[in-house]
Amino acid sequence: MAQRDEYSARHLSVLEGLEAVRKRPGMYIGSTDSRGLMHCLWEIIDNSVDEALAGYASSITITLHSDDSVEVSDDGRGIPVDVEPRTGLSGLEVVFTKLHAGGKFGGGSYNAVGGLHGVGASVVNALSARLDAQVTRGGKVHQMSFRRGEPGTFSGDKPTDTFTPAEEGSPLEAVGRAKRGVTGTTVRYWADREIFTPGSSFLEDELVNRARQTAFLVPGLRISIHDQRGAEPQEQVFQYDGGIGEFVDHLSTDSPVTDVWRIQGHGGFSERISVNGEMTDVERDCEVDIALRWGVGYDTTVKSFVNIIATPKGGTHLTGFEQAMVKIFRKVVEANARRLKAGKDKLEKDDVLAGLTAVVTVRIAEPQFEGQTKEVLGTPAAKQIVNKVVSEQLEQRLSSTKRGEKQEAAAVLEKVVAEMKSRISARQHKETQRRKNALENSTMPAKLVECRNKDVESSELFIVEGDSALGTAKLARSSDFQALLPIRGKILNVQKASVSDMLSNTECAALLQVIGAGSGRSFDLEAARYGKVVLMTDADVDGAHIRTLLLTLFFRYMRPMIEAGRVFAAVPPLHRVEVVHSGKKPNDVRYTYSEAELVKLLADLEKDGLRYKEPIQRYKGLGEMDADQLSETTMDPAHRSLRRIRVEDAEAAERVFDLLMGSVVAPRKEFIIEGAAALNREKIDA
Repeated sequence: MAQRDEYSARHLSVLEGLEAVRKRPGMYIGSTDSRGLMHCLWEIIDNSVDEALAGYASSITITLHSDDSVEVSDDGRGIPVDVEPRTGLSGLEVVFTKLHAGGKFGGGSYNAVGGLHGVGASVVNALSARLDAQVTRGGKVHQMSFRRGEPGTFSGDKPTDTFTPAEEGSPLEAVGRAKRGVTGTTVRYWADREIFTPGSSFLEDELVNRARQTAFLVPGLRISIHDQRGAEPQEQVFQYDGGIGEFVDHLSTDSPVTDVWRIQGHGGFSERISVNGEMTDVERDCEVDIALRWGVGYDTTVKSFVNIIATPKGGTHLTGFEQAMVKIFRKVVEANARRLKAGKDKLEKDDVLAGLTAVVTVRIAEPQFEGQTKEVLGTPAAKQIVNKVVSEQLEQRLSSTKRGEKQEAAAVLEKVVAEMKSRISARQHKETQRRKNALENSTMPAKLVECRNKDVESSELFIVEGDSALGTAKLARSSDFQALLPIRGKILNVQKASVSDMLSNTECAALLQVIGAGSGRSFDLEAARYGKVVLMTDADVDGAHIRTLLLTLFFRYMRPMIEAGRVFAAVPPLHRVEVVHSGKKPNDVRYTYSEAELVKLLADLEKDGLRYKEPIQRYKGLGEMDADQLSETTMDPAHRSLRRIRVEDAEAAERVFDLLMGSVVAPRKEFIIEGAAALNREKIDA
């Protein structure tokens, strides 16, 4: 095998460039953990996606092999294999060994791609223990292998096999023939474990999300993922024809206020670049494609992309989008201030973006990114072009006289104004004292039974069902730290209702006012007036329904309370069993909280030879208890049980709330039909 000092000058120059990558990999891939490992994979995948974006590839296959290697194959044109005149090397070798080389410069082979720096393939090569590149082109199958960036040949199929560096000429060889018209590129590589931290691995969930995302962004592109690392191989295929409009539908979880709106346009700009060593002014075109939709919630999901490369930290294109949104909504709201009852207050960005799901994409030749990780777009012209396109089309949409578009525009304008009012109300409340004195308490709902303690951490608000339960609870509570708020009947289902409907609902408004921390995105947990909120409803079907409606309100508009573990459900007993003792020993009372617990208690009493009074009392409502019983079983911290409401998985909880409480009936009907077989009618307590 040739020694390093026998390498030709050509390979020494290659090593000189790629050694910098090995010494400071973080400069090129961000880190050397799983995140950096995934970034290397994105670089190879993005090269295939660029072929699809240019219209030359329709299928990409990603295979995670059991030997820790990964393979990416496409049916694009194939990397050029002819000799590049300036270097005397094959195009394939140039791509994988030269930094800042490739077909993405000067506007020749690609008009709009994700790559900018031309270092992706060569960086992955430099950080690989072995890389095999196979190109099908011109009726032949060509192959070349590399070890840590050096071209050469391996004696076998493993990265640990004997490697012989190429000394003269190019090691590119034709290994087979291909059918006429068949082209493509396959890259398989083994990451160099000397570079990457122990335990780093390819993250399947991240790969699946990225593949799905790319399939949305390139309509018609088929992306297959084969995971052969487990006992049973797994395969997932993604292909969507609806583009980013379908992507927005996928990302949206709440009920819609509008349909998906599409904004498309383009603009030109001039840019000064280096061509063959000389600075030249070139004309560029920036294509803008945006899909957006408002929902009834207040969470904002905005994803931005440049040539299908995600820019999670935004950039000039996202800045232009947000500025245009705020500018146009302010303009339209001010023009319709009287009808919308908006007053003289100005909308802010958070008001406009509340409940918005949007995908913002631009296509630019040779985009300027801030760093190789491409998380922020830096092309200055993109801001102005996106701003102009969005401003023109959004204003037209909001001012449309077409029946359907006019209704949607009215609904979204009403929503953003309601968000503005909610924000202003929360700010005004925050500026006042958290706790008002007895004289000022008149501003609270008259039905609120306040506690005396002003310490937020130790105070508790019990939301009770109806006036009958309120009367008993007044006598059962500890007035020092337990406040009561009765609600009448079933409150508004806020999963279906708009923000303005929720705010105008008497029961919802009273609850928001009493808790005193605002609602939606303006909710301020620090301003909450109680350390605990306890939902105390009857132990029947109606009580469960009311509790679900209350939890829907908390989940939609006061979610930080749930996330902080400050919302509880009271656990009142279902049964009261009076155990009879002989002689002068007084009878004692035992409570059970489920049918199974009652059966066990009765069996234990029979085993111990104890009698109990018949009939056993079954509590169907809190009003059936006297004050002492309610205090002992449900309200006294020394004896009660509380069930903490948690949101372990917000997205999963969102889907469940939308299924059970949302406006779409069909999925709920299917859920009921599927669960009907498991229902025991005898256990329905109505």
